[in-house]
Amino acid sequence: MSSNKDSITNVLKVALLVCLVCAIVVSTAAVVLRPVQQENRQLDLRRNILAAAGLLQDGVSVQEQFEQVETRLINLETGEFSDEFDTETFEPRDSIRDPALSKSIPDSEDIAGIGRREQYTEVYLINDSEGQLQTLILPVRGYGLWSTLWGFIALNSDLNTVRGFGFYEHAETPGLGGEVDNPNWKEQFEGKEVYGDQGSVELAVKKGSVNRSNEMEATHMVDGLSGATLTSRGVTSLIQYWLGERGFKPFLTNLEAGEA
Repeated sequence: MSSNKDSITNVLKVALLVCLVCAIVVSTAAVVLRPVQQENRQLDLRRNILAAAGLLQDGVSVQEQFEQVETRLINLETGEFSDEFDTETFEPRDSIRDPALSKSIPDSEDIAGIGRREQYTEVYLINDSEGQLQTLILPVRGYGLWSTLWGFIALNSDLNTVRGFGFYEHAETPGLGGEVDNPNWKEQFEGKEVYGDQGSVELAVKKGSVNRSNEMEATHMVDGLSGATLTSRGVTSLIQYWLGERGFKPFLTNLEAGEA
């Protein structure tokens, strides 16, 4: 007697075979496409670095434009440049999850809500034809309302005046916290100063509108995002953390003194 092709055993065999074939196809595709995905991520990252520095040009390849950028590794603990890892292969975001390359931040210090801080990270320098620093681009991140905002802040050669600021990844509410992507809002950061006379971080997002007749606000603050108080507060917090003593401040101090 011939076997019943519609039996449960045969159905399970076919289902198992289909699952196996699909798994092989998906795994193969993931392996084959991984280099392309990594290349696209790197390209997007470089595009955002150039955009933060106000150097992104239409009609010119990102790779060509990025040739003017020097990528350097720094040790956040010492505030100095480091050769511990090759910048071509080092992944700062991976190091955040590595207990050997990062540390947990106490709640009392974690104003940016990032949980862990890496020991090493990459910074990006743009020098003039004589090798003098023109622009420094620093990676920043911090929690907003719904997500971690990942971005870059670019400083002029005085290491205090903002040249540009922007985020390349977040999941804030469109039309509210998502307005961190609004070019008009981001432009407000240009020309603002990070540090006050006493060396503390004064750059911040104000709740409401900046009083332009107030020197302190006009110098250090930008308008808040309407209807997005917590996202605005998150942006202020991440700026204060990463430009402060537990972030890049030791490196900036060393760089200014020629000791980095």
